[in-house]
Amino acid sequence: MHTLVYDDIATAADRVAGHVRPVALAGPTEPGGVHLALELMQHTGSFKARGAQNFLLAHREAGTLPDAGITIASGGNAGLACAWAAARQGVPATVFLPTTAPRVKVARLRAYGADVRLVGTEYAEALAACEEFARTTGALASHAYDHPLIAAGAGTLLDEIRRQVPGLDTVVVAVGGGGLFAGVATAARHHGIRTVAVEPENCRALDAALQAGRPVDVAVDSVAADSLGARRVSATAVRAAQQDGVRSLLVPDAAIVRARQALWDDRRLAVEHAAATALAAVTGHEPDVPGAGYRPEPGETVCVVLCGANTDPTDLVTA
Repeated sequence: MHTLVYDDIATAADRVAGHVRPVALAGPTEPGGVHLALELMQHTGSFKARGAQNFLLAHREAGTLPDAGITIASGGNAGLACAWAAARQGVPATVFLPTTAPRVKVARLRAYGADVRLVGTEYAEALAACEEFARTTGALASHAYDHPLIAAGAGTLLDEIRRQVPGLDTVVVAVGGGGLFAGVATAARHHGIRTVAVEPENCRALDAALQAGRPVDVAVDSVAADSLGARRVSATAVRAAQQDGVRSLLVPDAAIVRARQALWDDRRLAVEHAAATALAAVTGHEPDVPGAGYRPEPGETVCVVLCGANTDPTDLVTA
């Protein structure tokens, strides 16, 4: 198995330059606050565009794109990115999603020209159908998170943040299957930057893997499950989390909902619950619970990645 290294991320950055939007940063609104990496403004509404472009461009360079096109299983965002990147390259895309995927994501996938197939109620079921499709048709199978080209593409985000936030000490990212985390943590470790990996309490694939010492299956039940609902985290993410400078945290759904609403109320940012999960770790800690949340030290420079915006914002608007 390929071990993800910083050189993979540097190569991906050169490959996707001009194909993805450089991340925009929003500064703190108060002393001691955190920077926000607005990756929700990325093509297709999430960081996934980075990995999708890196994956397809690498295969195009190698001459390994089949006539049957590309296929992927996704909770929604990876499928959107794959379909968008495929359309940019003139490649057919077949995307498998669970039937629980938000309608807004299904509609956008079809708008990108993808063949959308809804299978099962969880990502794992959609993945099994995708793998069978690739086997029988010869389509190139991509992955929502568990592939070195996907993780390396996601990791390009960190250097962009670092260039805009001098003296960055810590980056905070949400974790589902682990592609974003693995890429960002690998790049962060290269630069001596800490990484905080955040999961919902009931979508804890990384936390469970760290306790077991290997990837294991977990139950999935969270308001953020549409993006963070992987049953099993990648082995690459586990290796990254076992390195120095990484901390893994869990946050309750209530804190995620509050953080998402606060981003709308305070900044008019409509984000997915997955994006709010990362912020919830910084803003939602309980003062009387040791180890709950992440408390930056005085003078610590922290950036929280807001990873996606493919959401129905109607529940954010209050009277």
